[in-house]
Amino acid sequence: MLLAIAAVIAGLALLVWSADRFVDGASATATHAGMPPLLIGMLVIGFGTSAPEMVVSALAAGQGNPGLALGNAYGSNITNIALIIGLVAIISPIQVHSQVIRKELPILLGITLLAGYQLLDGALSRNDAWVLLGAFFLLMGWSVVQGMRGKDDALSGEYAEEVASHAMPLNKALFWLVLGLVLLIASSRLLVWGAVYIAEGLGVSDLIIGLTIVAIGTSLPELASSLAAIRRNEHDLALGNVIGSGLFNTLAVVGIAAGIAPLAVEPVVLYRDWVVMFVLTLVLLVMGIGRMGKQGTVSRFNGVLLLATYVGYTAYLVSTMLA
Repeated sequence: MLLAIAAVIAGLALLVWSADRFVDGASATATHAGMPPLLIGMLVIGFGTSAPEMVVSALAAGQGNPGLALGNAYGSNITNIALIIGLVAIISPIQVHSQVIRKELPILLGITLLAGYQLLDGALSRNDAWVLLGAFFLLMGWSVVQGMRGKDDALSGEYAEEVASHAMPLNKALFWLVLGLVLLIASSRLLVWGAVYIAEGLGVSDLIIGLTIVAIGTSLPELASSLAAIRRNEHDLALGNVIGSGLFNTLAVVGIAAGIAPLAVEPVVLYRDWVVMFVLTLVLLVMGIGRMGKQGTVSRFNGVLLLATYVGYTAYLVSTMLA
């Protein structure tokens, strides 16, 4: 058991470090390839921060641990909204300026409803995976077009400009890109093995481990990105990072996992975890779009409520482990 705990800790630490190196290498390589800064911000960085969830869930599905794969994806969404947005809002209230974000919030809610519909039959088939991945690629194309047209929504582009201005030499960029990807896969294997071993040792489902320990660990890149955005006073980027991650997790992460191996879904995922994810997404939508002509805002009070929700939800999950 001690070896498994050490594997989880080491796996999480290496996962976060390798994801950061992967993003740096991918961003610099994209810059050398002539990719516009806005696309670097929307696609490369967005993909990079969700890479841990993708690799962990894909490996878990391939090894026959559907609970860990799905728990990681949905748990990351819950963590991103309740924990990360909650913490960020407490540090600095989030003012929503971007029209793109206001358009993407209802889409995230719609995608969450689609996810709930697919869970009704207690399984995620390869057909479900194709639907999710098809929707993902359509949304990515739409987001790119909207981002290129949005003259007032250049926040992600400004962030990417900063990344591009510090681009490393091409050979170094390729080195970190390849090494980051290799270490990302290796650390994910280590993390999945440790998490499954701990779940079996404690007699709890791998779903609970995925919703708690693994979800928090794989969400660390989003936390780092959001805190960095707040330091730059890029409020929309902090919120956009969480929205983009939610779309990646619900569509791409779950889609890839179900495409590798159809996932059997425990009923509790629908009536407990999906419900929490849906309610949090709905609350974020209400906060983000504003009302009665007022600007969308996630205030410090809202941040406290989100954080309290996360603590309560996690405490309930832990109590089920100890029961």
